[in-house]
Amino acid sequence: MKRVHLIAIGGAIMHNLAIALHRAGYKVTGSDDAIYNPAKENLEKEGLLPTSMGWDASVISPDLDVVIVGMHARGDNPELARARELGLSIMSFPEFVARHCQDKKRIVVAGSHGKTTTTAMIMHVLSELRLDFDYLVGSSIDGFDLSVRLSEAPLVIIEGDEYLSSPLDLRSKFLWYNPHVSIITGIAYDHINVFPTFELYVDTFRKYIATHGDDAVYFWFEKDEYLAQLAAETTVKNKPYNTPNFISDKYGSVLKHEGKEYKLNVVGKHNLENLHAAQLVCEQIGINADSFYKAAGSFTGAGRRMEKIKETENQVVYRDFAHSPSKLKATTEAIKETYNGPLLAVFELHTFSSLNRDFLPLYKGGMAAADKAIVFYNDAVFEHKKMQFVEPSYVAECFENITIVHSPEILAELVNAAYQKGDNILLMSSGKFEEAKFEFN
Repeated sequence: MKRVHLIAIGGAIMHNLAIALHRAGYKVTGSDDAIYNPAKENLEKEGLLPTSMGWDASVISPDLDVVIVGMHARGDNPELARARELGLSIMSFPEFVARHCQDKKRIVVAGSHGKTTTTAMIMHVLSELRLDFDYLVGSSIDGFDLSVRLSEAPLVIIEGDEYLSSPLDLRSKFLWYNPHVSIITGIAYDHINVFPTFELYVDTFRKYIATHGDDAVYFWFEKDEYLAQLAAETTVKNKPYNTPNFISDKYGSVLKHEGKEYKLNVVGKHNLENLHAAQLVCEQIGINADSFYKAAGSFTGAGRRMEKIKETENQVVYRDFAHSPSKLKATTEAIKETYNGPLLAVFELHTFSSLNRDFLPLYKGGMAAADKAIVFYNDAVFEHKKMQFVEPSYVAECFENITIVHSPEILAELVNAAYQKGDNILLMSSGKFEEAKFEFN
């Protein structure tokens, strides 16, 4: 039995990885300085919750086969220091996943936006067709109790993130996976704390393309000028994809392909583009278009990705993980185009990028499709993240035509009032609006 210890086990991916390894027969231990739900409850159910919080070098023993380090850990972590002292194998989670999957057929979905949903679409179709596969995805998906599976399956589907692998491994996660087939959904500047210039951000996708082998192929969205530029530079086999022929309303979408119509639950042009990319990838592993779209008909979305949380005859409430400018714009436009009636869009400034003074101007016009827009953040978040304070007037200038709210109580009042009026509501955040009490939750 292999022994694995996870430093920062409470992370979204890390705790799912811990549970997956535990179920696969590994002896799993872990540590963290704080663990919150749902990770806390999930680990507790599996008997993997650390008995105490904090770091303890004594838990690192010579018989450990590997120590996996999450992003939350710091370089001076005492457990990490002990692992180094003992000469143990130390890996980031993408390196561990890559090594586990080195003999599998690898499908990777990359891009600044839409990669979680696109990965989930592929997973859903393969599951509906009863194919055996492993996966790594950045959100909860209906029909899958974990976001990670590592088995003896011959195929793996991976959401390829451009963020850093770990505090010790400053390579983008997706540089580890060496895909046989992949998708790049688009490039729109994100993670300014890691990539201080847009050129550096684009370059990490250039490096990702270079990890494809001689027999690999990647698909890219043809209307993205940066992807077009990278495709023209590379010798890697690549094929553009486009917007499929479809119509949408509040009941879903109808996609037209080769003279047939397929009823779908997804809405929004960007989601239909994601679906088209997923179809092309699945075609590469022997799934014809008709089988794909029939199986995709029951797909309802990934957790917190265009997630419908309330609907009546005349009103809808959606929640989405959108936090970058391109995601914000695409999601707001999708809801406005699909549903009649006034739309209140609410966005929480929560990430290192969204709180960055130099990055904020990129949000200009991001919620222009909404009839009313609110930007929410607590001033204390700047101190918590050890970032320079940004005055509200500057935030307002960057976004245009917004209301700024700092209190979760006031936010709840405004959102609940709009909800009572019958407005459509769109909540966008990678956080939780500081647990603001919305009537529809």
